[in-house]
Amino acid sequence: MDLSAELSEFLRSRRARLKPEDVGLPEFGRHRRVPGLRREELAQLAGVSVAYYTRLEQGNGRNVSMEVLDAIARALRLSDSERAHLTHLAKPTAKKRQQRAAIARPQQVRPGLRHLLDSMDGVPALVIGRRLDLLAWNRMARALLGDFETMEPDERNMARLVFLGDNARSLYLDWECKATEVVSVLRLYAGCYPDDPALLALVGELSVKSEEFRSLWAAHTVADKGHGTKRLRHPLVGEMTLGYESLKVAGGDPDLVLVTYQAEPGSPSADALRLLAQWGVDEPVDLRQ
Repeated sequence: MDLSAELSEFLRSRRARLKPEDVGLPEFGRHRRVPGLRREELAQLAGVSVAYYTRLEQGNGRNVSMEVLDAIARALRLSDSERAHLTHLAKPTAKKRQQRAAIARPQQVRPGLRHLLDSMDGVPALVIGRRLDLLAWNRMARALLGDFETMEPDERNMARLVFLGDNARSLYLDWECKATEVVSVLRLYAGCYPDDPALLALVGELSVKSEEFRSLWAAHTVADKGHGTKRLRHPLVGEMTLGYESLKVAGGDPDLVLVTYQAEPGSPSADALRLLAQWGVDEPVDLRQ
């Protein structure tokens, strides 16, 4: 991945989404040649020269200080994930050796974590890796999201299932939100591991096969996996609204994430989840083509 081009496009996209009134600047005139803030306006907010910011937006992040990056991040109103992404793009050599070591080492789920998944009876839970690979899951995750055990290893990837699987659109009632979340997480990982050939191959495959992925990728949205709610329409138990939590797994691999799903106690979704637990995985969801 060309980090200079990524840095340039990311800064342009973040600047374009801001309006002068968003940051307390007066709006002079009705017509602006470019959407969002002008470079000189952004430079003024960040307290740097226009020439300095222009070089950075052109992809020249060489020798930029963390103080300047922080000032630009504040001016652009970046989220924590976007701020981290900006740092990865502008100062990619800071952890180059660790990145290469991580890429070369296959991600593995230790036995104790697998035992934990199996013990979470009634709670769908799975472990996701840095490329959104599905690395481990329990019985309830299979019943809720898909029979991962019958899939080929390269199929066990949330991005492939969401964009290339026919049934993902019927399972996720807010498919567009799910798709944006998937792309945003992949973009964050790509900034952390720009030389990961498997990740680049995944992005290339999805870009060729999915016009929607190409459009979302071009928007440069960035986000880490977090928490929230998902609305699902399960073929066995109908519609459910489930909360989800994403937890970093302690240990040597910082990119393993444990994701759990739960329903509000006493809700129809909780009843549906209990039914799903009773029926088991006789008819698991198939998210493949």
